[in-house]
Amino acid sequence: MFQQTAPKTTLASALNVAELIYHSIVRNIRKTHGNAMLSILRNMLQAVIFVMAFFVMFSVLGMRGAALRGDFLLYIMSGVFLFMTHTKTLGAVVGAEGPSSPMMKHAPMNTIISIAATALSTLYIQVLSLFAILFIYHAAWTPITIDQPIAAFGMLLLAWFTGIAIGMVLLALKPWFPTFVGIASTVYQRANMIASGKMFVANTMPGFMIAMFDWNPLFHCIDQSRGYVFLNYAPRNSSIEYPLWFGIILLMLGLMGEFYTRRHASLSWNARR
Repeated sequence: MFQQTAPKTTLASALNVAELIYHSIVRNIRKTHGNAMLSILRNMLQAVIFVMAFFVMFSVLGMRGAALRGDFLLYIMSGVFLFMTHTKTLGAVVGAEGPSSPMMKHAPMNTIISIAATALSTLYIQVLSLFAILFIYHAAWTPITIDQPIAAFGMLLLAWFTGIAIGMVLLALKPWFPTFVGIASTVYQRANMIASGKMFVANTMPGFMIAMFDWNPLFHCIDQSRGYVFLNYAPRNSSIEYPLWFGIILLMLGLMGEFYTRRHASLSWNARR
């Protein structure tokens, strides 16, 4: 009765993995709060606080005129939602359970399932919060119009994907350099408060400032998303290809590093964190 029955077909294996990921997603969502709904409401509150803080800052500094023609709060939210999705995904992937975690002692569980569940649970919470906040704003305050909603949502997924890719590289390095990874992850997330370009319109920035931001894949995602959200904005200083290839390359490097790290797993790593 202690033997595990292995799936005998590819479809059965896929369903088994999907079931494991589903239960891991539920577990991750309930980590912050025992009630899944309160966990989601907590994330929505964070997003609302971010949006209101930037709204007040732009109003006090008189920068509303520098924004795009269109709904001003939609302009702020187009940057804040992508920023939160990217940084929260990166932080969640870096904090995913590694090969020396007690959860890995259960035979069907492995690190890839843990990473996938962590990334998908973050995306689920962020997307649910996004639609809830947009619906409330649309229904209670003023109707909003998004020029190309599917393409704009695609940029949110691209920001999520690049967050996974960077997080995978840091996760692979974490057992070897735990202090460095912790500092690097924090610095990157804090730097993106400005480096993501969510407070600026890229088309109005001078050339020397573009060079300070265009290394960042999140900067490209946010600028491109605003091109899809607003009818009268055509991004000229960003591209979709850069964050896509950036994410693919780092994801491959992260997977190779994670595979190498997993083969050299040691229980003593937990004591070093």
